[in-house]
Amino acid sequence: MNIDEFIKLALEEDLGDGDHTSLSTIAGSKIGAAQLIVKQEGILAGAAVAEKVFKAVDEDTKFESFIQDGAKIRPGDIVFKVSGKSVSLLSAERLALNFMQRMSGIATYTRYLTSLLDGLHTKLLDTRKTTPNFRYFEKEAVRIGGGVNHRMGLYDMIMIKDNHVDFAGGIGKAIRSTKEYLEENKRNLKIEIEVRNLKELREVMETRGIDRIMFDNFSIADMKAAVGIVGGKYETEASGGITEETLREVAETGVDFISVGALTHQVRSLDLSLKAI
Repeated sequence: MNIDEFIKLALEEDLGDGDHTSLSTIAGSKIGAAQLIVKQEGILAGAAVAEKVFKAVDEDTKFESFIQDGAKIRPGDIVFKVSGKSVSLLSAERLALNFMQRMSGIATYTRYLTSLLDGLHTKLLDTRKTTPNFRYFEKEAVRIGGGVNHRMGLYDMIMIKDNHVDFAGGIGKAIRSTKEYLEENKRNLKIEIEVRNLKELREVMETRGIDRIMFDNFSIADMKAAVGIVGGKYETEASGGITEETLREVAETGVDFISVGALTHQVRSLDLSLKAI
């Protein structure tokens, strides 16, 4: 993804033909400074993107960073200081905060959920349940928070889900067709398949030719049985209806990954504020 181009488009959306409030109230030559103040405990994410935003508005803006992405932050912490033309700082403020508040909220929640997996080998995955055109930044926030990125989109991994299986005419047909497609198109993509029950899992094990198996909405008992059936031959992933309360219990079944859509689609932004100094 071209981050600079994305920021340019986001600024065009916000600024239009000019920040007329700032332009009408402040002399264009006036110099000012501001600092980013933390108002809520969490994990910092998006500071590096914020710097790009300020520089995109005015390349002469000076950016002094005190805390790096991935660090734990507390109320009162000063993340960075920016100085330059006051109009430029105000024009960049909202977009920079939008990035940082959203990304820090995701990183904070991700860090919390990963802490629930301490001592276990299971990794926390994000999903494609992301804000349109903001996926890169949300997945980057997951990574900063200690999670692992699943596929970025439909193009970088094969994910055979229930509808694919049903439309294809069964698990065996879906897997064989996928292998043929990849060979014909000279694509080297990993294959993951979703199973809804132990019967489907056994079909996958008989067919073979995949890299990871996702257990969709399995009970704990069935998941334990499923992990045993797979026996380490393929990577395993749990998905569907997994909450904070059940996360560790699911991980203790021995699955390699747990995917949680709530990492990116049910997160509250972290409270951060840019104040003039």
